[in-house]
Amino acid sequence: MSQQPNPASMRNFLIVWLGQLVSTIGSRMTGFAIEIWAWEITGTVTTLTLVGFFSLLPSIIITPISGVIVDRFNRKLLMMVGDTVAVISTIIILWLHITNNLQIWHFYLTGAIVGTFNQFQSLAYSTSISLMIPKKHYTRVSSLEFLSGYGSNIIAPALAGYLYTVIGFLGIWLIDISTFIVAIGSLLFVSIPQPITTGNERIANIWHNLAFGGRYITTHKSLLALLLINLLFWLPHDIGDSLYSPMILSRTDNNTILLGSLASAAGFGGVTGAIIVSTCGGFRRKIKGILLGMMGAGISKIIFGLGRTPWVWIPAQFCSSFHFPLNGSSDTAIWLAKVPPNLQGRVFAARSLLLQIASAAGYLVAGPLADKVFTPALQSDGFLVNLLGWLFGTGTGAGIALLYVICSLWMLLVGWLGFSVRGLRNVEDILPDHDAEYSQLK
Repeated sequence: MSQQPNPASMRNFLIVWLGQLVSTIGSRMTGFAIEIWAWEITGTVTTLTLVGFFSLLPSIIITPISGVIVDRFNRKLLMMVGDTVAVISTIIILWLHITNNLQIWHFYLTGAIVGTFNQFQSLAYSTSISLMIPKKHYTRVSSLEFLSGYGSNIIAPALAGYLYTVIGFLGIWLIDISTFIVAIGSLLFVSIPQPITTGNERIANIWHNLAFGGRYITTHKSLLALLLINLLFWLPHDIGDSLYSPMILSRTDNNTILLGSLASAAGFGGVTGAIIVSTCGGFRRKIKGILLGMMGAGISKIIFGLGRTPWVWIPAQFCSSFHFPLNGSSDTAIWLAKVPPNLQGRVFAARSLLLQIASAAGYLVAGPLADKVFTPALQSDGFLVNLLGWLFGTGTGAGIALLYVICSLWMLLVGWLGFSVRGLRNVEDILPDHDAEYSQLK
């Protein structure tokens, strides 16, 4: 039997959040080390982007059923299973490294396994927020997620960039394992409530429920518009994001310390934005926060892509990351407010599925576009040298930077054009909050 929602408990949420923060720091350190190792071994963008692609592919396949499972089974247990699988995979990679058997394809395989279970873990976590926290705190709590993500960026990349040359993979992976243990331990001390289910929402209808999330979104046109604008924004973002490390490493002769410093600048920007949103509560009209955040990120990334020195990259990276808590916390607050808690697993899974498909498509095309099209175009004899060489320079990093700027311009235009879509602009007026709508669904 499902539990009745417990009174909102900020204490329980903060315990879980702190555990995930520690785990995220370890994971970011490991991910950073993987990027450096893979770039040094292969020197191609495609190798790095395939790690992200294979991490997403199984998750895409499992996402439709993950929403049904999260709405039916113990969410605390699902979160613990996700963390446990991640730590086991980390131990396997560590063993392969110690025995000198580690290869690139091992990251593809373990990334796929961890990505699958991480889908259950992250979905269980996100759908538990509305049962733990009062509605008035949705935006602030969502901003804490960005505080966690960007806060880990302040510490993890800079630390990993330094430790990679000191303790190598072995030390970094041991740190990662210890952080997962902290995350699992934090879950043991909290109670995470389950949503109320009704008689017509039993597991017997699992195949019917697989498509429920998609139908719910398509029948709520404003939510559909919100999802579409996010897809149009995150596709170019993820293409550009996969180009980030290769672009900097190729322009700085594999300067891992600078790469870590830039990631830390991103962390400071994200933390600053998250603190402001958490303190002030963000825009009263959340849709403005979403669209202005998109535009601000796009402008900052254009400047970043055009830069060639740390004096341009560092402030541009700070400003770019500053806008994502504003965008993301506003978006999450709308979905949490508009979708009833007992439906969030399936609805959020459908939303996550489409966003993951967009991300996977971005990772899949970014490498070949960079390696086969844009990099040759701005080599010394490339066909774009005379037209754009004065702006981007020449060489491997120049072609990657051109593609990065194109993606950033796309992000800016998506945010700007979003204000002209009435159903999107008025989403908060068109749709009632779930506490008003839920009584009608029953």
